[in-house]
Amino acid sequence: MSDARTPPRTTPPAWRPTGLTWSDVGAALEWLSPTGATRSSALDVGARLGLTVGADRRCLGLWWDGRRVPCVAGARIDAAAKSGQCESCAAIARTRSVATDTTLDDPREFRVYLAHHGSVVKAGITASARGQNRLLEQGALSSLFLSAGTLVSARRCESLLTAALGLPQQVHTARKRAARWAPGTTAARAAELSAVVGRAATLDWPPGQAWDPSEPADHTTLYGLPEDGLAPARQLDPLRPGTTVTGEVVCRIGRDLYLRTPDLAAPDGVLLLVDTGLLEGWDLTRADPDIPGTASASPVAAPGGTAPGAEQDALF
Repeated sequence: MSDARTPPRTTPPAWRPTGLTWSDVGAALEWLSPTGATRSSALDVGARLGLTVGADRRCLGLWWDGRRVPCVAGARIDAAAKSGQCESCAAIARTRSVATDTTLDDPREFRVYLAHHGSVVKAGITASARGQNRLLEQGALSSLFLSAGTLVSARRCESLLTAALGLPQQVHTARKRAARWAPGTTAARAAELSAVVGRAATLDWPPGQAWDPSEPADHTTLYGLPEDGLAPARQLDPLRPGTTVTGEVVCRIGRDLYLRTPDLAAPDGVLLLVDTGLLEGWDLTRADPDIPGTASASPVAAPGGTAPGAEQDALF
């Protein structure tokens, strides 16, 4: 009889999602291991998604000089939090943000852009090297670039567009989601963006930014957002351990997913809106995507305008 003993079973280390990431080829859900390694799962339209919620949700740390630094405290995150960062890590991250004017000595080239969000056009800036990724991250339906140059001059241009043309620098999340119910046509958005360019061309453009407007670019096809829009029936609530989220990816836009979820009472399934910020930091494992999910979700009312005090995108 052998003296060999069966080694005890161990639970694999948890990979935790850090959020929805964008590139010019599409969207992916990025994952972080306990050792700091990362990997990505493509979220193509038509992909089947099944996730089981683990026992806890922990802080994902922050980016610092091109690498992710773990949270020193390994802090637990409340299930209702809109991101996977604890307050301390979020505060440190804000001190490194271009949007907070704390890194005005950044030597990179920055571009001034216009982003169309359905009922409103906003002004913003992004590092030229990022291409259109910033526009995709915020869920712009269409966009164009106005100029390129230094960070300080880009910030001045952004402020000029706000003061002279009344363009906002932030758009409420609720307003963005409402626009997806009836996004309109690519041609109509392009015409509205071009009209704003015409108004901007009459301004005394600050030095340091080379005026060179691009043609409007449409992003709805990449998202999977149809011209006649999407009307979600339910929206995912904060997660609880042991529950599941399942369905087929219909659209990915900004940091939101629209899933066609299995439902025994609805042969064609139910359209579920998922804010992926609610997934960040959880210990998630695979679930069967063809079985109805058990995570709680709330009904979504048709948009009737953005109410005062609605949730707003941080900084953008």
